[in-house]
Amino acid sequence: MRTETRVNGITEGRISQQLLLFFFPILFGTFFQQLYNTVDAIVVGQYLGTEALAAVGGGTGTAINLLIGFFTGLSSGATVIISQFYGAKDYKDTNKAIHTAMLIAILGGIIILAVGILFTRPILELIGTPEDVIGLAEEYMRIYFLGSVFNTVYNMGAGIFRALGDSKKPLYFLIVSCVVNIILDVLFVGFTDMGVAGAAWATIISQAASAILVIIYLRKLDSDIKLSLRHLKIDSSILRNTLRIGLPTGIQSILYTISNLLIQANVNAFGTATAAAWAAYGKLDAVYWMAINAFGIAATTFVGQNYGAKLYDRVRSGVRISLAMGAVITLFLTGAFLLLQDKGLMLFTSDSEVLSIGVEILLILVPTWITYMPIEILSGVMRGCGKTLIPTIITIVGICGLRALWLEIVPAIRPTLLSVFLCYPISWIITSAAIIIYYYWGDVLPKRKKV
Repeated sequence: MRTETRVNGITEGRISQQLLLFFFPILFGTFFQQLYNTVDAIVVGQYLGTEALAAVGGGTGTAINLLIGFFTGLSSGATVIISQFYGAKDYKDTNKAIHTAMLIAILGGIIILAVGILFTRPILELIGTPEDVIGLAEEYMRIYFLGSVFNTVYNMGAGIFRALGDSKKPLYFLIVSCVVNIILDVLFVGFTDMGVAGAAWATIISQAASAILVIIYLRKLDSDIKLSLRHLKIDSSILRNTLRIGLPTGIQSILYTISNLLIQANVNAFGTATAAAWAAYGKLDAVYWMAINAFGIAATTFVGQNYGAKLYDRVRSGVRISLAMGAVITLFLTGAFLLLQDKGLMLFTSDSEVLSIGVEILLILVPTWITYMPIEILSGVMRGCGKTLIPTIITIVGICGLRALWLEIVPAIRPTLLSVFLCYPISWIITSAAIIIYYYWGDVLPKRKKV
């Protein structure tokens, strides 16, 4: 039977090679995904000005991630379940998990659409969006949320392909949709009077393209695991396990985003120029985020399949290699951005005041990226093992709780940008230490038997 002759490189191939083969498509895929909002920001900033840039970046992006991030965290549970079943060569349950995951994606997109449109204005008011920006930000977000189902279907489908060991197809889908987004951005914003609405519609249409490609190719998988739209249904046992693994991650994502919204509220208090500088820096910061996030995703799939196959020593080796690779890419990007400074920020704005503030933010945060790296990779490892509750608690306390406490006390005593942004490295250092301790001395992997 064909399913018995599959060769799975993730559980059988050379570890470093498999991680890199998996990592680079995820990295480039995440890069093209980030290009959605980055292209919006470049086109809007250059054609429509500082207020429009602040409207489509910064707090707007963070507010959108409040909902999209929760679903992405929740869907990680489905990815882990699928990777473990596939690694154990249980193709019947792999098929059930795929159909359950896609129905969750569709229902999740509908819920995000309703909640997003209903609470757009209150969220923007809550984070203190400047008066000259809030109208544009609300217009952008309400249109953006209309494409929620396309967003969730693509993200879940990409997670399914990665769980099966295929990180290339999500990359190809994103390249297509990103090209569509760039063309429509320039057309809708640069050559019409659609304003920020044009950027939002361009994003929706491009996301629809990626979602359609996901569905087409899931239907072309091997017959024992391929997607059949007629057979979409939720398996209660798989749903429980998906929620057990994914719900803590989703809650963590919400609280993580809330902490960033608190930071955004503090940033907004410094005025529109600072909000625009933070939005521009955020696009550069996303370059590092997508690189280290790609290692986290690669670690989740690698560990998930090997954990399902009970290859625990292979998991341990994969963790060591992932951490080493993460450190190398972190140090490389840190050096590159410190050398570039305002050169990268000039992609988004030519306003000298905004550039000056952006460089100040960059010099505070970029040198501290290395303190975040263990959180992303080891969290990905523990998701692959199905252990999410304790890492979630650690992150909630170490990042969300500590940041909230810091922002309540320190900026009130010393109201400077440095006082606001120091909450990042301090929370990263404490949380990284706790995550490392739990991974090495907790119950993540079965203990080696003494001989």
